[in-house]
Amino acid sequence: MSRAVSPSANKPYGLARVCRIWKIPRSSVYEARDRAGKARPAPKKRGPKPWIPDKDLLKRIREVLEKNTWTGEGYRKVWARLRFQGIRVSQKRVLRLMREHSLLAKDRPVPSGHSKDHKGTIIPERPNKIWGTDATSTWTEEGNATIFFVIDHFSADCLGIHAARRGTRFEALVPFRQAIRTIFGDFKEGIAGEEDLLLRHDHGSQFVSRAYQAEIRFVGVTSSPAYVREPETNGCAERFVKTLKEQLLWPRRFKTIEELNSALQKFMHDYNKSWIIQRHGYLTPSQARKQALEREEMVA
Repeated sequence: MSRAVSPSANKPYGLARVCRIWKIPRSSVYEARDRAGKARPAPKKRGPKPWIPDKDLLKRIREVLEKNTWTGEGYRKVWARLRFQGIRVSQKRVLRLMREHSLLAKDRPVPSGHSKDHKGTIIPERPNKIWGTDATSTWTEEGNATIFFVIDHFSADCLGIHAARRGTRFEALVPFRQAIRTIFGDFKEGIAGEEDLLLRHDHGSQFVSRAYQAEIRFVGVTSSPAYVREPETNGCAERFVKTLKEQLLWPRRFKTIEELNSALQKFMHDYNKSWIIQRHGYLTPSQARKQALEREEMVA
């Protein structure tokens, strides 16, 4: 406006006159011109500086991802593993850094019209109340192999696992027998009867067979079939299948069934001892079981 030419006087209005009429100090105009002519520094985050800079924290995050034996863990588990090392930072900060540097695990899209919301719960209040069993398969150089397993719904620890060339009802009983011996120390009639233990399974031919049902009744375990077309009711076993595939079956190839069984036994041991679970406060399945049993002893 100060450079505009007056139509009557044919002269510029001038800065002094414009500032006097608009009641603006000329010093403010000069300061604004001075700021506009200089390169402004990038804005900084307000508030106190974190004790560990983003650059160093990102380095620690990369170290956790590189040294971790498990693949595909999200920012919550990375945040938990940082806390195990004494690095206490915000979950949101870990999420931001992993997102900015493309370190987040890929998430499967939810199909249209499908909801992840579940009604009710299949998680009991203590271990050895509900076990889950299911089967999956993988390929070996000897042909397709069926894998059976048993897990505890409370602690999510794997209690037995077994692979066989043919997925018969008798092979499905092998991990169940492993689980009974692991928890109760023996396999005999009625040994699990005092626990009121339920075994959740789907309607696969192996699990609903007379031989399978007769054997679980023999040790005092009650059959608890999942609802038809409701895989969520056997969700603990289904979630374990996902972990087993992503961490072992998909990354590796096996020559023989025997080699696969050896790898499964090692996986079960490593999973129980070092796989951390968010709903347990980032404890491993073995730690969650131990804490729950210790609480029961204190109450008793």
